[in-house]
Amino acid sequence: MVALLTPPQSPFELACASEVFGAVPQDVPAHYDFRICAEHPGPLPTTVGYAVLVDAGLDALQEADTVVVPGRQPPDAAVPPSVVEALRAAHERGARVVAICTGAFVLAAAGLLDGRRATTHWRHTARLAAAFPEVQVDPDVLYVDDGDVATSAGTGAGIDLCLHLARSDHGAAYAAEIARNMVLPPHREGSQLQYVARPTPARADESLAPLLEWATSRLDTRLTVDRLARRAGLSSRTLARQFTEQLGTSPGQWLLGRRLDAARALLEETDLPVDAIATRVGLASAVNLRRRFRAHLGTTPGAYRRTFGEPGRLTTGSRGTSRRR
Repeated sequence: MVALLTPPQSPFELACASEVFGAVPQDVPAHYDFRICAEHPGPLPTTVGYAVLVDAGLDALQEADTVVVPGRQPPDAAVPPSVVEALRAAHERGARVVAICTGAFVLAAAGLLDGRRATTHWRHTARLAAAFPEVQVDPDVLYVDDGDVATSAGTGAGIDLCLHLARSDHGAAYAAEIARNMVLPPHREGSQLQYVARPTPARADESLAPLLEWATSRLDTRLTVDRLARRAGLSSRTLARQFTEQLGTSPGQWLLGRRLDAARALLEETDLPVDAIATRVGLASAVNLRRRFRAHLGTTPGAYRRTFGEPGRLTTGSRGTSRRR
Protein backbone atom coordinates (compact mmCIF):
# COMPACT_ATOMS: atom_id res chain seq x y z
CA MET A 1 0.00 0.00 0.00
CA VAL A 2 1.36 3.39 -1.01
CA ALA A 3 0.16 6.86 0.01
CA LEU A 4 0.71 9.40 -2.77
CA LEU A 5 1.48 12.78 -1.20
CA THR A 6 0.87 16.11 -2.93
CA PRO A 7 2.26 19.40 -1.60
CA PRO A 8 1.26 20.99 0.63
CA GLN A 9 0.21 17.76 2.35
CA SER A 10 -2.32 17.74 5.19
CA PRO A 11 -0.74 15.65 7.99
CA PHE A 12 -4.06 14.55 9.47
CA GLU A 13 -5.37 12.87 6.32
CA LEU A 14 -2.03 11.11 5.92
CA ALA A 15 -2.23 9.97 9.53
CA CYS A 16 -5.71 8.49 8.92
CA ALA A 17 -4.15 6.02 6.51
CA SER A 18 -0.86 5.44 8.33
CA GLU A 19 -2.52 4.72 11.67
CA VAL A 20 -4.89 2.12 10.21
CA PHE A 21 -2.57 0.51 7.66
CA GLY A 22 0.90 1.21 9.05
CA ALA A 23 0.85 1.48 12.86
CA VAL A 24 -0.22 -2.08 13.71
CA PRO A 25 -0.40 -3.08 17.43
CA GLN A 26 2.24 -5.57 18.54
CA ASP A 27 -0.28 -8.33 19.20
CA VAL A 28 -2.03 -7.95 15.82
CA PRO A 29 -0.64 -9.55 12.63
CA ALA A 30 0.60 -7.01 10.08
CA HIS A 31 -1.39 -7.29 6.86
CA TYR A 32 -0.18 -4.15 5.05
CA ASP A 33 3.17 -2.85 3.88
CA PHE A 34 2.62 0.92 4.09
CA ARG A 35 4.85 3.41 2.25
CA ILE A 36 4.68 7.02 1.06
CA CYS A 37 5.74 8.54 -2.25
CA ALA A 38 5.54 11.83 -4.13
CA GLU A 39 6.19 13.19 -7.59
CA HIS A 40 9.56 14.51 -6.40
CA PRO A 41 11.30 12.61 -3.54
CA GLY A 42 12.80 14.74 -0.79
CA PRO A 43 11.37 17.28 1.69
CA LEU A 44 7.66 17.82 0.99
CA PRO A 45 5.89 20.81 2.63
CA THR A 46 2.78 20.29 4.76
CA THR A 47 -0.13 22.56 5.63
CA VAL A 48 1.15 23.06 9.19
CA GLY A 49 4.63 24.39 8.52
CA TYR A 50 6.97 21.41 8.67
CA ALA A 51 8.22 19.16 5.90
CA VAL A 52 7.85 15.41 5.44
CA LEU A 53 10.85 13.57 4.03
CA VAL A 54 9.67 11.36 1.15
CA ASP A 55 12.15 8.78 -0.11
CA ALA A 56 10.18 7.29 -3.04
CA GLY A 57 8.96 8.70 -6.33
CA LEU A 58 6.01 7.81 -8.54
CA ASP A 59 7.62 4.53 -9.55
CA ALA A 60 6.46 3.19 -6.16
CA LEU A 61 2.92 3.11 -7.58
CA GLN A 62 3.96 0.48 -10.11
CA GLU A 63 4.02 -2.19 -7.39
CA ALA A 64 1.19 -0.97 -5.13
CA ASP A 65 -2.11 -2.81 -5.08
CA THR A 66 -3.73 0.03 -3.11
CA VAL A 67 -2.95 3.72 -3.65
CA VAL A 68 -4.16 6.24 -1.06
CA VAL A 69 -4.35 9.94 -1.91
CA PRO A 70 -4.74 11.98 1.31
CA GLY A 71 -6.35 15.43 1.28
CA ARG A 72 -4.42 18.48 0.19
CA GLN A 73 -4.92 22.26 -0.01
CA PRO A 74 -6.17 24.01 -1.99
CA PRO A 75 -8.32 21.11 -3.17
CA ASP A 76 -8.62 22.25 -6.77
CA ALA A 77 -4.95 23.06 -7.36
CA ALA A 78 -3.61 21.75 -10.65
CA VAL A 79 -2.51 18.12 -10.59
CA PRO A 80 0.80 17.51 -12.40
CA PRO A 81 0.46 15.41 -15.59
CA SER A 82 3.00 12.90 -14.27
CA VAL A 83 0.82 12.28 -11.20
CA VAL A 84 -2.29 11.87 -13.35
CA GLU A 85 -0.48 9.40 -15.60
CA ALA A 86 0.89 7.39 -12.66
CA LEU A 87 -2.54 7.15 -11.02
CA ARG A 88 -4.22 6.07 -14.23
CA ALA A 89 -1.53 3.46 -14.88
CA ALA A 90 -1.87 2.03 -11.36
CA HIS A 91 -5.64 1.82 -11.67
CA GLU A 92 -5.51 0.27 -15.14
CA ARG A 93 -3.07 -2.30 -13.76
CA GLY A 94 -5.68 -3.28 -11.16
CA ALA A 95 -4.71 -1.24 -8.09
CA ARG A 96 -7.43 -0.01 -5.76
CA VAL A 97 -7.35 3.79 -5.55
CA VAL A 98 -8.56 5.55 -2.39
CA ALA A 99 -9.03 9.27 -1.71
CA ILE A 100 -9.32 10.78 1.76
CA CYS A 101 -11.13 14.13 1.99
CA THR A 102 -9.98 16.53 -0.77
CA GLY A 103 -7.81 13.80 -2.29
CA ALA A 104 -10.97 13.19 -4.34
CA PHE A 105 -10.02 16.17 -6.49
CA VAL A 106 -6.81 14.38 -7.50
CA LEU A 107 -8.73 11.23 -8.46
CA ALA A 108 -11.26 13.34 -10.37
CA ALA A 109 -8.49 15.13 -12.25
CA ALA A 110 -7.19 11.73 -13.33
CA GLY A 111 -10.65 10.79 -14.61
CA LEU A 112 -11.00 7.94 -12.12
CA LEU A 113 -14.30 9.25 -10.74
CA ASP A 114 -16.08 9.84 -14.05
CA GLY A 115 -19.49 8.20 -14.00
CA ARG A 116 -19.00 7.11 -10.39
CA ARG A 117 -20.57 8.12 -7.12
CA ALA A 118 -18.05 9.86 -4.85
CA THR A 119 -17.79 12.24 -1.91
CA THR A 120 -15.42 14.68 -0.25
CA HIS A 121 -15.53 17.14 2.67
CA TRP A 122 -18.93 18.82 2.79
CA ARG A 123 -17.33 22.27 2.36
CA HIS A 124 -16.00 21.22 -1.04
CA THR A 125 -18.70 18.97 -2.51
CA ALA A 126 -20.24 21.78 -4.57
CA ARG A 127 -16.79 22.74 -5.88
CA LEU A 128 -16.05 19.13 -6.83
CA ALA A 129 -19.39 18.79 -8.63
CA ALA A 130 -18.89 22.05 -10.53
CA ALA A 131 -15.31 21.27 -11.57
CA PHE A 132 -16.04 17.66 -12.56
CA PRO A 133 -19.64 17.34 -13.81
CA GLU A 134 -19.10 13.70 -14.81
CA VAL A 135 -18.72 12.77 -11.13
CA GLN A 136 -21.86 11.84 -9.16
CA VAL A 137 -21.03 13.79 -6.00
CA ASP A 138 -22.89 12.69 -2.85
CA PRO A 139 -22.53 15.42 -0.19
CA ASP A 140 -24.32 13.56 2.61
CA VAL A 141 -22.26 10.43 3.28
CA LEU A 142 -19.09 9.60 5.20
CA TYR A 143 -17.55 7.52 2.45
CA VAL A 144 -18.27 5.74 -0.82
CA ASP A 145 -16.69 2.38 -1.64
CA ASP A 146 -17.05 1.59 -5.34
CA GLY A 147 -14.80 -1.46 -5.24
CA ASP A 148 -11.68 -0.38 -7.09
CA VAL A 149 -12.17 3.32 -6.22
CA ALA A 150 -13.18 4.74 -2.85
CA THR A 151 -13.57 8.27 -1.47
CA SER A 152 -14.27 9.75 1.96
CA ALA A 153 -15.50 12.95 3.52
CA GLY A 154 -13.22 15.03 5.72
CA THR A 155 -11.44 14.58 9.03
CA GLY A 156 -12.60 11.47 10.92
CA ALA A 157 -14.46 10.07 7.90
CA GLY A 158 -11.07 9.20 6.44
CA ILE A 159 -10.48 6.89 9.40
CA ASP A 160 -13.93 5.39 8.91
CA LEU A 161 -13.11 4.59 5.28
CA CYS A 162 -9.72 3.09 6.16
CA LEU A 163 -11.27 0.89 8.85
CA HIS A 164 -13.98 -0.13 6.39
CA LEU A 165 -11.32 -1.19 3.87
CA ALA A 166 -9.38 -3.11 6.54
CA ARG A 167 -12.64 -4.84 7.48
CA SER A 168 -13.34 -5.73 3.86
CA ASP A 169 -9.79 -7.02 3.33
CA HIS A 170 -9.22 -8.96 6.55
CA GLY A 171 -12.46 -9.22 8.51
CA ALA A 172 -14.40 -7.45 11.24
CA ALA A 173 -12.27 -8.76 14.13
CA TYR A 174 -9.06 -7.41 12.57
CA ALA A 175 -10.60 -3.98 11.97
CA ALA A 176 -11.98 -3.97 15.52
CA GLU A 177 -8.50 -4.58 16.94
CA ILE A 178 -7.10 -1.67 14.92
CA ALA A 179 -9.96 0.57 16.05
CA ARG A 180 -9.49 -0.50 19.67
CA ASN A 181 -5.82 0.42 19.47
CA MET A 182 -6.85 3.86 18.16
CA VAL A 183 -9.53 4.18 20.91
CA LEU A 184 -12.24 4.49 18.28
CA PRO A 185 -15.57 2.83 17.57
CA PRO A 186 -14.93 0.02 15.07
CA HIS A 187 -17.64 0.82 12.55
CA ARG A 188 -19.58 3.77 11.20
CA GLU A 189 -21.72 3.16 8.14
CA GLY A 190 -20.61 4.98 5.01
CA SER A 191 -24.17 6.20 4.51
CA GLN A 192 -24.13 8.10 7.80
CA LEU A 193 -24.55 11.84 7.36
CA GLN A 194 -21.43 14.01 7.41
CA TYR A 195 -22.99 16.49 9.80
CA VAL A 196 -26.42 17.55 11.07
CA ALA A 197 -27.66 20.22 8.71
CA ARG A 198 -29.94 21.86 11.31
CA PRO A 199 -28.20 21.45 14.69
CA THR A 200 -30.34 21.71 17.79
CA PRO A 201 -29.31 22.10 21.43
CA ALA A 202 -28.12 18.76 22.76
CA ARG A 203 -30.34 17.17 25.37
CA ALA A 204 -29.89 13.85 27.09
CA ASP A 205 -33.12 12.43 25.67
CA GLU A 206 -31.93 13.19 22.11
CA SER A 207 -28.82 11.05 22.35
CA LEU A 208 -29.11 7.64 20.76
CA ALA A 209 -25.90 6.32 22.33
CA PRO A 210 -27.49 4.62 25.40
CA LEU A 211 -30.14 2.99 23.20
CA LEU A 212 -27.58 1.77 20.69
CA GLU A 213 -25.45 0.26 23.45
CA TRP A 214 -28.50 -1.40 25.01
CA ALA A 215 -29.64 -2.87 21.70
CA THR A 216 -26.17 -4.08 20.71
CA SER A 217 -25.94 -6.07 23.95
CA ARG A 218 -29.29 -7.78 23.22
CA LEU A 219 -29.02 -8.86 19.61
CA ASP A 220 -30.13 -12.38 20.51
CA THR A 221 -33.53 -11.09 21.65
CA ARG A 222 -36.54 -9.97 19.64
CA LEU A 223 -35.78 -6.33 18.93
CA THR A 224 -38.38 -4.41 16.98
CA VAL A 225 -38.66 -0.71 16.17
CA ASP A 226 -41.56 -0.47 18.64
CA ARG A 227 -39.46 -2.06 21.39
CA LEU A 228 -36.54 0.29 20.67
CA ALA A 229 -38.92 3.25 20.76
CA ARG A 230 -40.40 2.18 24.08
CA ARG A 231 -36.89 1.78 25.52
CA ALA A 232 -36.01 5.30 24.35
CA GLY A 233 -39.30 6.73 25.58
CA LEU A 234 -40.18 7.94 22.09
CA SER A 235 -42.77 7.25 19.45
CA SER A 236 -41.70 4.99 16.62
CA ARG A 237 -41.93 7.92 14.21
CA THR A 238 -39.74 10.15 16.38
CA LEU A 239 -37.18 7.38 16.82
CA ALA A 240 -37.04 6.83 13.05
CA ARG A 241 -36.52 10.56 12.52
CA GLN A 242 -33.67 10.66 15.03
CA PHE A 243 -31.99 7.66 13.42
CA THR A 244 -32.19 9.37 10.03
CA GLU A 245 -30.84 12.66 11.39
CA GLN A 246 -28.04 11.21 13.51
CA LEU A 247 -27.08 8.00 11.70
CA GLY A 248 -28.39 8.46 8.18
CA THR A 249 -30.29 5.18 8.27
CA SER A 250 -33.44 3.59 9.67
CA PRO A 251 -33.64 1.69 12.98
CA GLY A 252 -34.26 -1.54 11.11
CA GLN A 253 -31.29 -1.13 8.80
CA TRP A 254 -29.03 -0.13 11.67
CA LEU A 255 -30.10 -3.19 13.66
CA LEU A 256 -29.53 -5.50 10.69
CA GLY A 257 -26.04 -4.05 10.26
CA ARG A 258 -25.17 -4.76 13.89
CA ARG A 259 -26.50 -8.33 13.60
CA LEU A 260 -24.38 -8.95 10.52
CA ASP A 261 -21.31 -7.44 12.21
CA ALA A 262 -21.82 -9.74 15.18
CA ALA A 263 -22.26 -12.72 12.85
CA ARG A 264 -19.03 -11.85 11.04
CA ALA A 265 -17.11 -11.71 14.31
CA LEU A 266 -18.48 -15.11 15.40
CA LEU A 267 -17.62 -16.63 12.02
CA GLU A 268 -14.07 -15.30 12.35
CA GLU A 269 -13.43 -16.15 15.98
CA THR A 270 -15.44 -19.32 16.73
CA ASP A 271 -16.32 -22.65 15.15
CA LEU A 272 -20.01 -22.34 16.05
CA PRO A 273 -22.41 -23.78 13.46
CA VAL A 274 -24.12 -21.24 11.24
CA ASP A 275 -27.54 -21.94 12.75
CA ALA A 276 -26.18 -21.29 16.27
CA ILE A 277 -24.64 -18.02 15.08
CA ALA A 278 -27.93 -16.99 13.49
CA THR A 279 -29.69 -17.54 16.80
CA ARG A 280 -27.05 -15.62 18.77
CA VAL A 281 -27.30 -12.53 16.57
CA GLY A 282 -31.09 -12.55 16.33
CA LEU A 283 -31.48 -13.66 12.70
CA ALA A 284 -33.53 -16.71 13.71
CA SER A 285 -32.26 -19.32 11.25
CA ALA A 286 -29.29 -20.32 9.12
CA VAL A 287 -31.42 -19.77 6.02
CA ASN A 288 -32.14 -16.18 7.01
CA LEU A 289 -28.49 -15.51 7.89
CA ARG A 290 -27.31 -16.89 4.56
CA ARG A 291 -29.87 -14.80 2.69
CA ARG A 292 -28.91 -11.61 4.53
CA PHE A 293 -25.21 -12.35 4.15
CA ARG A 294 -25.44 -12.79 0.41
CA ALA A 295 -27.64 -9.72 -0.06
CA HIS A 296 -25.43 -7.38 1.97
CA LEU A 297 -21.94 -8.88 1.67
CA GLY A 298 -22.10 -10.74 -1.63
CA THR A 299 -20.91 -14.03 -0.13
CA THR A 300 -22.02 -16.88 2.12
CA PRO A 301 -21.22 -17.38 5.82
CA GLY A 302 -19.18 -20.48 4.94
CA ALA A 303 -17.09 -18.68 2.33
CA TYR A 304 -16.59 -15.76 4.69
CA ARG A 305 -15.36 -18.10 7.44
CA ARG A 306 -12.94 -19.84 5.09
CA THR A 307 -11.46 -16.46 4.14
CA PHE A 308 -11.37 -14.67 7.51
CA GLY A 309 -11.68 -17.40 10.15
CA GLU A 310 -8.83 -17.89 12.62
CA PRO A 311 -6.83 -20.85 11.24
CA GLY A 312 -6.73 -22.70 14.56
CA ARG A 313 -10.51 -22.62 14.83
CA LEU A 314 -11.48 -23.73 11.35
CA THR A 315 -12.96 -27.21 11.44
CA THR A 316 -12.65 -27.73 7.67
CA GLY A 317 -8.88 -27.37 7.62
CA SER A 318 -9.13 -24.39 5.29
CA ARG A 319 -6.97 -21.36 5.84
CA GLY A 320 -7.79 -17.75 5.04
CA THR A 321 -5.21 -15.95 2.94
CA SER A 322 -3.66 -12.65 3.99
CA ARG A 323 -3.59 -9.94 1.36
CA ARG A 324 -0.90 -7.32 1.69
CA ARG A 325 -1.85 -4.04 0.15
